Amino acid sequence: MGKSNQNNDASNCKKYGIPLYGAAWVPPAAASTIKSGSESTPEETEPAASSSSNYHIVLAGGGGEGRSGIPNALLVSTFDFSSNSLSDQPVGKLGTGSDLPYRIAVHPGGEGLICSLPKSCRWFDWDAITIKDELSLSLKSSEKVLEKLEDVGQQLALTFNNEGTLLAVGGEDGKLRVFKWPDMDITLDEANAHASVKDLDFSPDGNFLASVGSGPGRIWKVATATSIASLPKENDEIFGFCKFSRSGDSNLVLYVTAMRSKGGSIVKWNTTSWKRISSTHIVRDPISAFNVSSDGKLLVVGTIQGDIWIISSVSTRVQTVVRKVHLGLVTALGFSQDSRALLSASLDSSARVTLIKDKKKDGLNLWFILFIILVAVAVYYGIGRRDISREP
Repeated sequence: MGKSNQNNDASNCKKYGIPLYGAAWVPPAAASTIKSGSESTPEETEPAASSSSNYHIVLAGGGGEGRSGIPNALLVSTFDFSSNSLSDQPVGKLGTGSDLPYRIAVHPGGEGLICSLPKSCRWFDWDAITIKDELSLSLKSSEKVLEKLEDVGQQLALTFNNEGTLLAVGGEDGKLRVFKWPDMDITLDEANAHASVKDLDFSPDGNFLASVGSGPGRIWKVATATSIASLPKENDEIFGFCKFSRSGDSNLVLYVTAMRSKGGSIVKWNTTSWKRISSTHIVRDPISAFNVSSDGKLLVVGTIQGDIWIISSVSTRVQTVVRKVHLGLVTALGFSQDSRALLSASLDSSARVTLIKDKKKDGLNLWFILFIILVAVAVYYGIGRRDISREP
């Protein structure tokens, strides 16, 4: 198991001045949805958002309603893969007044993002700005008003399906809603899905929606808008987060994080029988964030101690531990679309991008080195034996 320590002064970790609650990568497709004035076209904006080395991230957070002097805002920053560095300052910043941006869901087609505020959800559009003669992405308030998500209270979970045609939201009051996007026609409206909805996730094929909160987890069939299975807890388990594997093939499984007295575990579920396959203890500290890589190969958990644990989805064994990535609890985790990097955010106002090492490649190199050593040893002893046999 690999381990490493975190230097918060590193170029891939930056503090942006506000406690962060939400974080996500911006899809490269976002560039095609914006225009910078009348002289630019979507094609001209494409390199700014989808360069081979430059990526955009979006962050959400702030100080809430109090008079702390800490603003509430949505931030856009850039990450340069070639130098493994985040921009020192956000390239875009949009204040949200006295409303704290808590959770965000970026539309997979690049249209914009939805953000949960204390009493409602708002939609924001991408915008193009020019910084030092270079085009970059930012955010702007949208004319689109989500009337069916006005005055609904704090929503704790937001997610789109892979195609971006459905939006699921879960509230602090336990209400679960699924809407067609962008028409906002409601397809599922369950007042008592849980006492409080903690997390939601669509299966890659869009057939199922998983929800967790207080009590057992639940599985919803999207086509019929009905609950088809319950995911029971064992002993003193408390479910926290849920994510389907990303493969979309016959090996599709559902992962649910569970806290027990001994610490945090990942429970794996069969998506045909909805029976528990396994439960693997991962960490002693409470799990505060969870996600699955876009290629389905890795799982990641963040803890209240600011640590990140990267886990193989095949063996559910810990692959890498990065200690003290943040000084505060990890609030959000997200893999880049190509699974090359992991974005994390924290209440300590910092965001960090951790590059993912190719363990398969590293392993292949190790076996190659071992093979060369064995060949050298065999040759050495073979020559030695021949020399002995020639002695009179």
